[in-house]
Amino acid sequence: MAVIDVAGFVADVKSQAIDSGFHVHDERHFVETYSLRQLWEVDLHPEEACAGPIDLHLSLDVDPRALLGFEDDVMKMDDVDDDPPQGFSFPLLFTWTLPPLPSPPDLLVLATDIAGVGGVDLPVEVTAIDSFPTVTDAPERSLSIVARMSVDLADVYLNNDEAVARSLERCKQVSLYLLEHADAWLVEP
Repeated sequence: MAVIDVAGFVADVKSQAIDSGFHVHDERHFVETYSLRQLWEVDLHPEEACAGPIDLHLSLDVDPRALLGFEDDVMKMDDVDDDPPQGFSFPLLFTWTLPPLPSPPDLLVLATDIAGVGGVDLPVEVTAIDSFPTVTDAPERSLSIVARMSVDLADVYLNNDEAVARSLERCKQVSLYLLEHADAWLVEP
């Protein structure tokens, strides 16, 4: 018997995302048959961006060794009121995507601004990729905006979802910031 319901946790995250003002569009669940590693993916965007250029992709990587180690330690607990074991976690990634930007922003300014929006609850990494469709074409710049957090299995076990809720609220703020500035970035120079 599993002590953590990962599918239930993902359903709770989707529910919290909806409560935070996101539309959920798709969910995928992959299981690697050899290692039993799982990947849960959820595609969503802010309500304000239904016709807009911003999408947010959540992915939860479930390492079976962490899950089984946590379950083993929970089974060793003497009392149900004991604190669950610490040190077991799953990574949760938030990835924003935008189309190629004809008038891309200055990366340093963008990274600084988004760091202020994400705050310490949601550290955000900004990178860019220039691609050349053909040798004679001008480069197309795409942004990659990623935030990572660790989901503590003890919190999942205790149904404590405050950290995820805070992160989703910050994701909403980052999404609105990107939506507010995306029109300027999408204009042909």
